[in-house]
Amino acid sequence: MKITNYIQFDAEKFETATGHGIISTIERDIDISAYPNNSSNDKAPTHRLYAKSPRGYDIEVGGIWKKTSEASGNEYFTLSIRKLGFNANLGKFPHQDDPTLQAIIEWDPK
Repeated sequence: MKITNYIQFDAEKFETATGHGIISTIERDIDISAYPNNSSNDKAPTHRLYAKSPRGYDIEVGGIWKKTSEASGNEYFTLSIRKLGFNANLGKFPHQDDPTLQAIIEWDPK
């Protein structure tokens, strides 16, 4: 079985790391790349997400944002691809302890 819906970052502190992965849905498979976004704006994404166009060009498709849970105060990361209406949280796969590997856990917007 192939693993899908993940981003593998090149460092443990993935806020400033580059990542590559794949998102699979029933309609499509998308190879994605995440590059740090150096911005002083608090609301800016930590990363910009890119995918390949049908002709092989890198196109920006979304971003990753750092959030803080109102309930627990813990920090977490969300991922969004605008044109697809795809939203997800990043987290660990079950029984996995590689901090550079982040599962993409899809959720529906409210």
